[in-house]
Formats: sequence, structure tokens, C-alpha cells
Amino acid sequence: MLRLAIDFGTAVTKIYKIGSGIVLAEATCVTVQKETGEIRAFGNEAKRLLGKTAELTDVCFPVYEGEIVNERYAAALLEYFMGKVTRRTFAAEVLFCVPCAASAALREAYCRVAKSVGLSRVRFAETPYLAALGQDVPLSESNPVFALDVGAGRTSAAVFSLDGIIAGFTMNVGGNNMDVHIIDHIAETYNLKIGAATSEKLKNTVGSLIEGDNQSTIVNGRDVTTGKPRAVAVSSADILFPIRVYVDKIAEYAELLLKKLPAEVSAAMVKNGVFLAGGVAGIAGFADYIANRLQMEAHIPADPQMAIVLGGGRAVGNVALLSRIEME
Repeated sequence: MLRLAIDFGTAVTKIYKIGSGIVLAEATCVTVQKETGEIRAFGNEAKRLLGKTAELTDVCFPVYEGEIVNERYAAALLEYFMGKVTRRTFAAEVLFCVPCAASAALREAYCRVAKSVGLSRVRFAETPYLAALGQDVPLSESNPVFALDVGAGRTSAAVFSLDGIIAGFTMNVGGNNMDVHIIDHIAETYNLKIGAATSEKLKNTVGSLIEGDNQSTIVNGRDVTTGKPRAVAVSSADILFPIRVYVDKIAEYAELLLKKLPAEVSAAMVKNGVFLAGGVAGIAGFADYIANRLQMEAHIPADPQMAIVLGGGRAVGNVALLSRIEME
């Protein structure tokens, strides 16, 4: 039987196929004609149109803050993605990567979307488990692990073992919040209006939590006063605040989580550290910043955005392990 792990993310959808590895990583968006609702483009092709479409066309994101907000578009997008990686959906077993403590309503929405594209064998696992597995962290009943997954739409964290989650949380804070704040910050600082795609690119290229980082790039936009096109040089220091304010909020919640732990579990956290995942974790200095805030070592993979789906692939390929970590 074909086995897949799918991270249906707010910004990017990743698919892992047993025997092949990661076979897809594309933007979770579609372009839609407003009058008819007809979908014109999917995935990366659709995202390239963000901010560039005519008034009659919308760029839509069917997954928002980890929730499926438009099942019809989500199903159409998933069907498109599945068509790129397999022709046998009816014979596929799929593991969906979902936030910590994902509600029954969220899982039911995933099931409806999956069923509409011919996927009848659906399982779920929470992203903190998968973040650890994606970094080859051994899981056991006696050695608790702390994982923090920071994506575009939400942050999910938990301390857990194979016996279950000891403490965890999911919050609607992530890279998208930073992108919006960067747009506002650039408008206030430089009197320049930029779009969502430019803001995201700015965050990913020069965004940094390292004090004194002097990376810079040229940003194009529209002068707020004159309405004319204009370009400015933006440095890492210029966008430090709109990034750090959300990382501080994430760290604050992580600190509260750690305070809930029994003493023996806390001792294990000091020894084991925290395992990071998610696209935001790739921002320069993120791991060191979190390590300093939490006073423990922070482990980060070479490609944190892919850690969850890699962990999903390892879980779906190990029936015994999956039976221990999957959500009922």
C-alpha cells in the first residue's frame, strides 16, 4: 500500500512518500475568479500571482492558522497535489501532520477533504512528535522530549514521551504575523507600501534576531505620499522589532509551559534541550535567541521547514511507532 505523510501547512504543503522521500513542497494557495469561483491556478503558480492579479481574480489560502477555512478549495488543491505525486489515491494511507491538541472538528474537516479526493485511510499525528522524529530524536517512555514548531500560521509546542503529551500548547502566532507587521513597519519608517510577497521575502532574506546584524537588501514598493514606485535599502536591524515581538510571545508561552512540568521532567529538559522546527525557526539567530530565553540548548535541523513532514514520513513508515503517537 502507498503510504504518505502530508503537512498541509498555512503557507506550504509538503508531501512525503515512503520509498521516495519528500516528493512535493508547494504553496498552499489557489487563484480564483471572483464571479464564478473557478480555480485558475494552484500552488506555486498561484502564489506567483499574489499582489499582481486583476480585480476579478483573488489569490486564496484555504488553510489559515492551521485550520481548513475553505474545504472546497482545500480539496481541489489537495487533489492537484496528489495528482503530481501518485495516481492511486484510493490505495493510499495518509498521515496528516496537525497542531498539538488538534480539535475533533479540525480532524473531521481534514477527513472530509481527504475523502473528497479519494483518500479513505486517514490518520493524524501532532507536529511536536513529528518535529522530534524529523531530527532522528529517539522516543521512549522514560525520556521526555521538548519540541517547538513555528510555522507560518501557528506555533505548536509540547513536552512528551511515548506515554503521551505531558504539557503542550498551540497558538495562532507565526510567520504571517511577522509579515503583516513588517508591511506596517516599512510604511511607517520609509513611507513605502510593500506587498505580502515582498514582506515575506524580506523576512526570509535579511530577517535576523542577531543584534548588530547588518545584512541588507533593496526593497521595491509604492511611495505612500506620491503613489510613485520607489526603492529603499532595508537592513536586518530595520525589521528586527516586527520579528522579535512575535518570537518573544512564543518564548513567553514556552516558558509558561516549562513552569508546569514536574521536577524530574524539568531536569530532563535541561539535559535534552528543545528541538526546533518550522520555517520561522530558520530565521538567522532564532535558535540562539530561544536557547537564551529558555536557558537550554536549542537544536535545529539543516532545513527546519521540512522537519515535520520528514518526521511524518518516519512515523507512517513505522506502524508500531505510529500506533503510539497517532491521535485517536
